[in-house]
Amino acid sequence: MTTCIPAGSGKLHYRVRDFKGQGCRKASWVSSVTFNGSTHKELSCGVAGLRYALEVAKHGSVAVITKAEPHESNTNYAQGGVSAVLCPSDSVESHVQDTIVAGAYLCDEETVRVVCTEGPERIRELIAMGASFDHGEDGNLHLAREGGHSHHRIVHAADMTGREIERALLEAVLKDPNIFMFEHHLAIDLLTCQDGSDTVCLGVDTLNTETQEVIRFISKVTLLASGGAGQIYPTTTNPPVATGDGIAMAHRAQAVISNMEFVQFHPTALADEGLPAKPTKARENAFLITEAVRGDGGILYNLDMERFMPLYDERAELAPRDVVARGIDDQLKKRNEKYVLLDISHKPREKILSHFPNIAAECLKYGLDITRQPIPVVPAAHYMCGGVRAGLQGETNVRGLYVAGEVACTGLHGANRLASNSLLEALVFARRAVQPSIDHMKSSSLDSSASNWWSRPVVPVSLESNVINKILTMTREIRKEVQSIMWKYVGIVRSTTRLEAAEQKICDLEAKWEEYLFQLGWERTMVGLEACEMRNFFCCAKLVVSSALARHESRGLHYTIDFPHLEESKRLPTVIFPCSSVRTSWSSRQLHKQPIC
Repeated sequence: MTTCIPAGSGKLHYRVRDFKGQGCRKASWVSSVTFNGSTHKELSCGVAGLRYALEVAKHGSVAVITKAEPHESNTNYAQGGVSAVLCPSDSVESHVQDTIVAGAYLCDEETVRVVCTEGPERIRELIAMGASFDHGEDGNLHLAREGGHSHHRIVHAADMTGREIERALLEAVLKDPNIFMFEHHLAIDLLTCQDGSDTVCLGVDTLNTETQEVIRFISKVTLLASGGAGQIYPTTTNPPVATGDGIAMAHRAQAVISNMEFVQFHPTALADEGLPAKPTKARENAFLITEAVRGDGGILYNLDMERFMPLYDERAELAPRDVVARGIDDQLKKRNEKYVLLDISHKPREKILSHFPNIAAECLKYGLDITRQPIPVVPAAHYMCGGVRAGLQGETNVRGLYVAGEVACTGLHGANRLASNSLLEALVFARRAVQPSIDHMKSSSLDSSASNWWSRPVVPVSLESNVINKILTMTREIRKEVQSIMWKYVGIVRSTTRLEAAEQKICDLEAKWEEYLFQLGWERTMVGLEACEMRNFFCCAKLVVSSALARHESRGLHYTIDFPHLEESKRLPTVIFPCSSVRTSWSSRQLHKQPIC
């Protein structure tokens, strides 16, 4: 992993980013997209940020900021597809009902109707941009079916749909002269100030992890599309950069957070232990076996080849993900086994290879032919249904700050995301955030002096290389401990005692880590990649635990043995409001002073 803490020496650089090369200029908006850049100077960004950038670029300059890691975004890992009502026998009402049922009736119905109604047009826009989806023999789009859906409505490009959508959007973005891409920039903190009782966002501080420059982006409008926080668990389908940066930054900036207890565990990630030939090194993130395999007829078995899902739900393998994940978890615990088997080999070989070429190729690397053998699978942390609370146009309670994609909690998913609704939500809300962003930009005034309103983060050039190495070693150890606690105490099945234990253990680790840093000379204004990720780790882990403790029922993805039933009186979102009275640590405070506008 790349670190942004220099090993010993180096010169601190700090500047306001110049977009045109002609002195200090401001962006009209910052589209802070999913986690990363990639190798070979190609950019890999999420669907929400890219789609938004393409629209707002018609009205001003856009800085698209991506995190400094050579891995794809979550969009790129989206195998199954994107759901939309495109078949005459299907209906928006049916899609609405499927979404609400999967979300355990915690969804915001108005949001659900908006997304399901506007979804088909968003798909047609992608096709017009050049996205290529699979078609059937009749020449129409091939629509798959996945768990929780009552109709075939999943548009896909084999088992690499996210990659194809990203490709089409990125080609358009790279051709746009108003969009400026910034790879290898870690977002540190949002720049906020107070205007009466309102908090206003005016940009973001970033760290260029290649040059060690702290770079400030001043902007009238900022969109957070920074993805989720799957890496707070040790086994996740998310790339290594999914450390909850956007959620944590927004929380520190006084944004409202909602429904963080609902962590979706994908039922079927590839279990490397069950492969004929084991990978030579541990994966940084689990390899996803798409929902579409079960949608196409895949059957789950335990290691004695006994089919078990009908024991848990009449929909069997096509039940929503939370049901399937709990079924698998129960089998593993009862039988003391480490994985179950997902078998699609009873389907025609040609069909398997045409629908799931990426999965087939990955498994074949390790001696497993999915056309003849079952696939070893295990649940893995996959998607955050909670996040920064957003209105119907992606707006937050912080003026000038909008959110879209996994970082947002729009109310669409409720207590459990329906399969393939995530890309749809990202597309719809990225588009809905455009007009209010334009309106806000036109009504906002911002001068060049704004850059000097906040104190500035610094890289730790004053610390010796052996000190930096000690900090890095400690941080990596603590990171693993937090992941272990989250899996053991805040996993698929929970209890109040275990959640309280997790809360205490995480707080103790945070205090231990910060004390160690400051003993070695770390200062509160200092920033580094792994240190900043660690503080975001702590923030998101605590948000998940505190939200889980607040829900005294089992609903959707939150299942607790102490409150095993649904309670109608509890059918409300979990909301975490900003609170300035709580004592803040280095992990929870913004690294700069908030001025008064």
